[in-house]
Amino acid sequence: MEVDYKKIKVIGFDADDTLWVNETYFRETEERFATLLENYETKNKVDQELFKMEIKNLDLYGYGIKGFVLSMIESALDLSQNKIPQETLVEILDLGKKMISQPVELLDGVKETLKTLSDKGYRLIVLTKGDLLDQERKLEKSGLSSYFHHVEVLSDKKESNYKNLLEHLEIDVDEFLMVGNSLKSDVIPLVNLGAKAVHIPFHTTWVHETVSAKEEQESDYLKLNSIKELIPLFN
Repeated sequence: MEVDYKKIKVIGFDADDTLWVNETYFRETEERFATLLENYETKNKVDQELFKMEIKNLDLYGYGIKGFVLSMIESALDLSQNKIPQETLVEILDLGKKMISQPVELLDGVKETLKTLSDKGYRLIVLTKGDLLDQERKLEKSGLSSYFHHVEVLSDKKESNYKNLLEHLEIDVDEFLMVGNSLKSDVIPLVNLGAKAVHIPFHTTWVHETVSAKEEQESDYLKLNSIKELIPLFN
């Protein structure tokens, strides 16, 4: 796809699974959670019920590890008919604490790319969703803070969220590019607003972030294999 990036002045980056590893830890924790509940239900059933619980609780807890842990606890109570031992609940809480304390593993080429774009004079911002404290902690651990002019943790990533934020930051849609791993959250809403977007898939995607083949085909965006491939676009 031939796209002119000459007008771009501001580049927004998703954080989780765009700048650093995140979803992998959720999948690993789901595996351990299913093992903890193996006396009550099959792994497949546990996975299904946990996902349903997460979706049901999104409006209450939002995105992020804390909401995920609360959903695990609620699922454990439901699946065990409130017979889950206290010790197991403690283990579930410990799973969440372990996720929060994970080191930040940058994806290949992230630091090099941010430095190059920053040195070229582009205004870089982070637009992510999740728990504010956790995202701030990860950004601090990442060592990437100095490259960003602004960091925004959104409650959701719908067109209205982006529209309001771009207006608040006085960013012209024509001058904005969004980069992320989720078509649903990082690409399609921006394309619909008239901005440009780049999709860099991560090897693991939460089911809630998937889109239909029709939505994928109808959206006008650029797909890259690595964040490093952004650099030649702005030479």
